[in-house]
Amino acid sequence: MKNLLKKEKGFTLIEIVLVLAIAGLLLVIVFLAVSGAQKSRRDKQRKNDLSRIAAQLESYASNTNGCYPAMTAPCVTVSWNAFSTSTYITGANLEDPTTGAGYSYDAAFSATPATGHVSYRIGTACDGTAIGRGYSVNIGLEQGVSCRDNK
Repeated sequence: MKNLLKKEKGFTLIEIVLVLAIAGLLLVIVFLAVSGAQKSRRDKQRKNDLSRIAAQLESYASNTNGCYPAMTAPCVTVSWNAFSTSTYITGANLEDPTTGAGYSYDAAFSATPATGHVSYRIGTACDGTAIGRGYSVNIGLEQGVSCRDNK
């Protein structure tokens, strides 16, 4: 009878599995929180870069009598790719924070560009309304798209 009431020292298999499951759940929660914070930080950098690109477009226009890249007559026609490789962009050392490579640029505006891809269009605002001689430029984020225009 004494042997039946004697308690064995140690942990049962169920206790060990339960502790491991709780620890695993906590690790997943921490990983997701850290991952989300990193994405937010990189997206914030991309938004700052987008603001700098918009400022450079304004600088370009101020040097070309109010004409933005790829505008037609009476403005001088300059392609977006020529703009992106000019001193306006390369002088700013704009690089995608995920890859470290320079942003890819495209004059064909897309509503949802790939992450780290910058799209640009003349005469249309971010919401699709016509803005005459203005522009809109957007950049793909890890958590959506950011767009800037000058309407």
